[in-house]
Amino acid sequence: MAYQPKRTHDPRVLRALAHPTRGRILDELGASGPMRAADVGEALGIPANQASFHLRQLAKYGLIEPAPEAARDRRDRVWRLPNERGFSLDVEDISAEPGGKAALSAFQRTQAAWAHRLVDQVFAFTKQKDTFQAIIDQPLKLTKDEAADFIGEVDEVLARWSERTRGRAPERRTYLFYSIVQPYPEAESDS
Repeated sequence: MAYQPKRTHDPRVLRALAHPTRGRILDELGASGPMRAADVGEALGIPANQASFHLRQLAKYGLIEPAPEAARDRRDRVWRLPNERGFSLDVEDISAEPGGKAALSAFQRTQAAWAHRLVDQVFAFTKQKDTFQAIIDQPLKLTKDEAADFIGEVDEVLARWSERTRGRAPERRTYLFYSIVQPYPEAESDS
């Protein structure tokens, strides 16, 4: 089965993701399942009113939605991801939209800085007590279809683990699995 998350082509979605706290909230909702602003605030170490603001911004762009079935009563606001499999950005369509190229450029810089931070943290060789860190760099010979099948299988494993560990158990912390599957980058010329 090929990996095919929900595709989005709206450059406004990139605005919703411009603040690093919002990406962290999406990650926490993905790992924990439905949460209240107070739960998000506790998980991220921010005030509940700040978490509530960011949750409303994410909802405005359809990245999260209310989860009334998880609420204690009608006043209780609980949020969830609309699609636990996430979403992918349709770069071609976003580029064609007004302001799309600028939004993509800003998003790319933010994501590159995030990826750099993740790699730096692993190679700092300092880890918190009772945690695990790893980085895997494995070249594979694949066709385009095989690459899609491969990432589909990886996604199935991640989905099983996500379902198995979803929740806010005190003995668990949120780990981030970050992967890139792409053709081997061409060597940069020295000229």
